[in-house]
Amino acid sequence: QVQLVESGGGLVEAGGSLRVSCAASGLTLSNYAVGWFRQAPGAEREFVSAISRSGGRVFYGDPVKGRFTVSRDNAKNTVSLQMNSLQPEDTAVYICAAQTMDVYGTWTPTLFPKYNYWGQGTQVTVSS
Repeated sequence: QVQLVESGGGLVEAGGSLRVSCAASGLTLSNYAVGWFRQAPGAEREFVSAISRSGGRVFYGDPVKGRFTVSRDNAKNTVSLQMNSLQPEDTAVYICAAQTMDVYGTWTPTLFPKYNYWGQGTQVTVSS
């Protein structure tokens, strides 16, 4: 059974930092590109960041550029998202998702429906 499990969420003051991680079981995460999305109450799911299988290509949504950093440790089957300078508008459930890359190494990082597997998410709350 494939599972993606996010961890590391919590409550932090504005300007603070958090690191959320995504661990996989039932699949080898190094075979997948991984994306991070977030969903705040009453809002649509929003693309946050994504990383290719090797980690050589990374993508960020405009609201988080320069503040968030995605990385992966394929030996540990995990992907992490370091979030700095957090603001109240970053408050959301953060969800990781895994997508297969085609034989040309291409994939669609920003579209959630293109992902094959996803977790339940971890809550990040930033107080003002």
